[in-house]
Amino acid sequence: MHSGRFIFASLLILLAGLSSALPAMAHDFRPLEATMNKAVSDSVFPGASVAVLYKGRVVFHKAFGRLTYDPHSTPADTTTIYDLASLTKAIATTSIAMQLVERDSLSLQAPVSKYLPAFSGKGKEHITIEQLLRHTSGLRAHTLFSKTCATPEELFNAITADTLLSKPGTKTLYSDLGFMLLGKIIESITKYKLDANFHHRFAEPLGMRSTMFTPPQSLMPRIAPVEQDTLWPFSVQRPLVHDQNAALLGGVAGHAGLYSTTGDLIRMVTMLMDGGSVNGYTSIHAVTLKKFLARKDSERASGWDLRSLDGHSSSGDYFSSSSYGHLGYTGTSIWIDPEKELAVILLCNRVYPSSANIKIRTFRPLLHNTVCSSLGLKKSAEKAQ
Repeated sequence: MHSGRFIFASLLILLAGLSSALPAMAHDFRPLEATMNKAVSDSVFPGASVAVLYKGRVVFHKAFGRLTYDPHSTPADTTTIYDLASLTKAIATTSIAMQLVERDSLSLQAPVSKYLPAFSGKGKEHITIEQLLRHTSGLRAHTLFSKTCATPEELFNAITADTLLSKPGTKTLYSDLGFMLLGKIIESITKYKLDANFHHRFAEPLGMRSTMFTPPQSLMPRIAPVEQDTLWPFSVQRPLVHDQNAALLGGVAGHAGLYSTTGDLIRMVTMLMDGGSVNGYTSIHAVTLKKFLARKDSERASGWDLRSLDGHSSSGDYFSSSSYGHLGYTGTSIWIDPEKELAVILLCNRVYPSSANIKIRTFRPLLHNTVCSSLGLKKSAEKAQ
């Protein structure tokens, strides 16, 4: 009798061990694949790469379509390099600013004029670094500087001479100009160009080998093309980057210019989701991340967007209110939900052959809803409501 009980107990232990060793139930990503393939056939973009991170694992990473709409063009894959556009603001400029703040080289409450003395007058002397990061500086959103400027120096002189649209700290207006200034401030503090800063501080330590500004000609076969710039007025060869102001700044700017792959961004996003550290290496301290991602009076954190409290968001219907992310004009996006331990990275070139194609606006929420549905998070969110 006792031996029988022993055998039964041993069987239970063995079965428990086997069950714990079994892989987690696979998620059904067929709806996500169908959504992506339909987006290609509907010309939302010629091609794209998508990565989904969930509970510390990459649960989906796949590419769709081609580099162009030509049926004979190169198929997109997960190593295709995309122009990140304004993801540069969050991934490069903000990340570097985080390191400088925690090393006391940069103060969020200091006026911009502390680092750029010429930036004063017309109320600009009151603009702080944090206001640049939160887009509450009062600077205008965008200007096509090539109409009046021929050099980086002339561009920054034009920003300095411009009139503010609102009193600093009173209104939120997403501004490329503010991040152009942040890029210049980083270079002024460190005495190194923005691209060298990012490579040394993040790309190299995280193993992001395909992430860079001004990619070399040898990588062109891997880079998804963007629309042709027909307004470039200069005889000098135009840098590759889609954003013309970034091109005027030599392809290296605080607001745009970074190129990357979903594979590389998985490394960066994993670091952010793990509180700034990965594989024993700390890129950013958790307390710094918390400070930058804090919600204040607006729906923008310092350098990142926050999910709108009214529920309308490119992250769809099921990401939590603690989510943060950023979009890029070329069609790129990252959304991270720390509550659900979920992140979605989308890279595409919706601006090929023309940026007049704005189908990405309705596609982004659909993408994130489909991801949540595939993970069973849509049902849990509906139950919570």
